[in-house]
Amino acid sequence: MSRIQSVTSVINGKSYQFVETDEPMRGGMKDVYFSPDHSYVVAMYRDIQDYNSKERLKKIVTQYYDSFFNREGGAYYKDLYCWPTDVVELGKQIGLIVPVYNKHFFFQKGYANNDLIKGKEKEGKWFASAKFRNKQFALRLDDSELGNWLSYFQICVNIARGVKRLHAAGLAHSDLSYKNVLIDPVSKTAAIIDIDGLVVPGLYPPDVIGTADFIAPEVLETKQLAKDDTRRKLPNRLTDLHALAVMIYMYLLYRHPLKGGKVHDLDTETDDLLSMGERA
Repeated sequence: MSRIQSVTSVINGKSYQFVETDEPMRGGMKDVYFSPDHSYVVAMYRDIQDYNSKERLKKIVTQYYDSFFNREGGAYYKDLYCWPTDVVELGKQIGLIVPVYNKHFFFQKGYANNDLIKGKEKEGKWFASAKFRNKQFALRLDDSELGNWLSYFQICVNIARGVKRLHAAGLAHSDLSYKNVLIDPVSKTAAIIDIDGLVVPGLYPPDVIGTADFIAPEVLETKQLAKDDTRRKLPNRLTDLHALAVMIYMYLLYRHPLKGGKVHDLDTETDDLLSMGERA
């Protein structure tokens, strides 16, 4: 069952509508609903956000949005990010208004032999593994979706430019991974998403330590320490660069640079922790 629901901007009082359903798209922290005309989505946080989180979100959609896009060259970067445009509230819940992704970031065909992922978002994970392009693999991607090696080289250049621009503004993404970057090998384009977790050093700390396979070794090695422990390493500009390097390696060579034949421990979980952390 669906119904039209309204939310109000905490910035300027503007009203937005979305189609509320009993089974919304669910992210790690948010429930996502489409607007009636599918021009934007409303992403509502499931948990009540504290003062710091609200202030960070407000800054992202006002001060940082203006500094990135309302200046010369801003149109170029608008295509490189899926940047939230407003913060809204519904009762005690806080949410974001986010433009809908460009249509070329959705699979036109998907798998070669079935329609299971047709219309789904082109998360980078589909293109960073050799198995999805292996002719022997039942769930391989259709040739029309794959582009060529030069496509991925250009995509990596675009992602690197997007990350560089964030860092030049004193920001860190904090959760850069192939789940948070949409790519399209056909048009050779990329879009960095999940901008709402941006880290501002000394002002807004990270909410998460990152996504498995892309967490920097020093962050993984010290994750058991308290957040206020000076030995604890948290996501920052340098850990973004580690995640970016891993992503580029996987797009161009289709395997993870830190995973190989060496066994550090017979327990699989401990082995993963060592190979990606202390002994990386």
